[in-house]
Amino acid sequence: MYKVFSGASNHPKSDSCSPKDGVSQISVKNYTNILKAVHENIDSYVGKKICFTGYVYRVLDLQDNQFVLARDMIINSNSQTVVVGFLCEHDSAKDFADNSWVQVTGEIIKGDYHGDMPIIKITDIKNVDKPSQEEYVYPPDDSYIPTAGII
Repeated sequence: MYKVFSGASNHPKSDSCSPKDGVSQISVKNYTNILKAVHENIDSYVGKKICFTGYVYRVLDLQDNQFVLARDMIINSNSQTVVVGFLCEHDSAKDFADNSWVQVTGEIIKGDYHGDMPIIKITDIKNVDKPSQEEYVYPPDDSYIPTAGII
């Protein structure tokens, strides 16, 4: 699993979200691998700190302090997409508009949203510009390792 969180990315890390103080960066390259790993084995990731960027996405039954930090995942050659992401919680969540791009840092907790769900308890959030490149993510690749471990 260390490879999923630390070795699946080939591009330079952003200074604004670089791994320090035990916080791991999620990039476009490893986003869906990490998303899948955390959802499949929540308990192994509780307490891990992560930093990543996406857009604010809401569905009707979320609470005022919740949103999904989302990315659009391309699912076929016709560029059809589906929304994927982590459920996030923050006291000021309602202050961030739908479809606005944000960078969050937070800790993975185990919560309940129609069953057990990893939730990112946000400790830092800021508005960022929509990426001009690498806006989309892709399905998990063969670097995905379906076991738990260190981020």
